[in-house]
Amino acid sequence: MTAIKESSTIQENKRYALSQCPVTYVMEKIGGYWKPIIIYHLHTGDKRYSELKRAIPAITEKVLIQHLKQLEADQLIIREAKPVVPPFVTYKLSAAGKGLFPVIDAMANWAFQDMEKVFDRK
Repeated sequence: MTAIKESSTIQENKRYALSQCPVTYVMEKIGGYWKPIIIYHLHTGDKRYSELKRAIPAITEKVLIQHLKQLEADQLIIREAKPVVPPFVTYKLSAAGKGLFPVIDAMANWAFQDMEKVFDRK
């Protein structure tokens, strides 16, 4: 894989957009298809990996692991591992992740309303 040149114009523009545009900042943190869904499921409480996998059956194991690592690196979730055999790992929302839930909830509420129109539900 090619290394990203940190001093490139594209990287400078990206850093500028992240620092100036709140929507760009949010999308950098939760952009993509799966991250908001993971946050949505963690809102109800701590979950183990297997619980998340059951709650989101369409996600592949590789993608779930990648997104959990990214959400942890962005400090939106907290990974707690207990030193036992077999390992006991849980994931929960951090304070920042909990702060995002109103955004995710607003997205879900909008979807319910729009789905009624699109799918002619009454």
